[in-house]
Amino acid sequence: MRITKFLPLLLLLASCASRRSASGPGYQVYQQNDQTVVVEQPVTTGEEKALVAEEPVVNGRLLMSQVPPFPQGTWQAGKQQALDQLCQSSLFETSQLGLYVYDLTDNQPLYAVNAAQRMRPASCQKLVTAITALDFLGGDYQLHTEFRIKGKVAGGVLQGDLVVVGGMDPLVTPANLLEAARNLRQKQGIQSIAGRIVYDCSMREDKPFGLGWCWDDDYGPLSALLVGGKDAFEKNWLVALSKAGIKVNSKARNKGQGAGEQAKTVYTISHGLDELLVPMMKESDNIYAECLFYQTAALSGKKGASYKDAGSKTEELLMKIGLDPGSYRIADGSGLSLYNYASAEMLAGLLIYAWRNEAVREHLLPSLPVAGVDGTLKKRMTDTEAYGIVKAKTGTVTGISSLAGYIPLVNGHTLAFAIINQGISSASEGRAFQDDVCVELCK
Repeated sequence: MRITKFLPLLLLLASCASRRSASGPGYQVYQQNDQTVVVEQPVTTGEEKALVAEEPVVNGRLLMSQVPPFPQGTWQAGKQQALDQLCQSSLFETSQLGLYVYDLTDNQPLYAVNAAQRMRPASCQKLVTAITALDFLGGDYQLHTEFRIKGKVAGGVLQGDLVVVGGMDPLVTPANLLEAARNLRQKQGIQSIAGRIVYDCSMREDKPFGLGWCWDDDYGPLSALLVGGKDAFEKNWLVALSKAGIKVNSKARNKGQGAGEQAKTVYTISHGLDELLVPMMKESDNIYAECLFYQTAALSGKKGASYKDAGSKTEELLMKIGLDPGSYRIADGSGLSLYNYASAEMLAGLLIYAWRNEAVREHLLPSLPVAGVDGTLKKRMTDTEAYGIVKAKTGTVTGISSLAGYIPLVNGHTLAFAIINQGISSASEGRAFQDDVCVELCK
């Protein structure tokens, strides 16, 4: 048998043996299978307990906190020990974990395992989308679908084009369109249209699906003109015009990039950001998230704004909170994409930023699912200490389960946390671990 096959293991054991006598504040000692293993722990000052975690501490198959231990007897030490125990699960023999818990009251990390490792966030990407949008657009932002006319109305006939400018608003309903059509007849005196009906979808790039979406994802196609979140605007608009008694004399209809620039706005359908944000977060609606994602993209002022334009705003925010945007990738707004990369540290960092900014926090908090109460957490953590306490965004795609949000503790402290389980065989495995963490923190 070739000894070279076992050389890495022998070197590891020799290294551990040579450090067995180490002691002092820079080291912690752990016991594993009759082997005493010394793991170096850097001495950290209070100011150095920053958001950014150090390299992961992995002892064989055992995961232990990267955050320096708190003094024995403190509630923080008790939480660290409890989470250390949870992280010894056999689940992590075959899957990966990113975990970060931050004490918002004391402004310091409480617990971290692999917090900086890049992983797919699944629908926790919606937290990234929401916080970015709230920061750059503001909670009072309105989504608009505008109806514009080119030419004059004479004798009840619009001698020109009717242009509809899409604002990627998934909240538009057939009833909204009927109201718009009736306004055109009653307020503008339009009984028939001699010109074309033009659909201006130049707000976003002309791509029906998000970057990195799977071919069998049952979402989309995406469009700047939506009805009920679906790409069915033209059909519904023609029905609304007919019901309002407006004849479309011309069959000419087309999609014009920027066609509405020289036209006069005569009617607008508007919806507030909160109307979009609540169902997007509570029910994890992917189309709603993409619509909000492209609202920030539109800040670029470009026609056909792309996912890169939206991602650049998140990158700008990450730099503002002290994280390197080059360490992550923003591919879409919903988390469906295979190309998104985040980390527990990144998600927690955005949650910390949101908590400290009232203008963001007051809109984000009401949108988060509540454990055992509503949204995607309605059936989780019921009959536990976490019931009605944990407010967090869930995430699930094949092989990934995530959870990130806030926990107010009975001792008056509030925690921000992020958990990503990657490489799991079923979502229920990740959810069970996440629920255990939340319940333990709530005790």
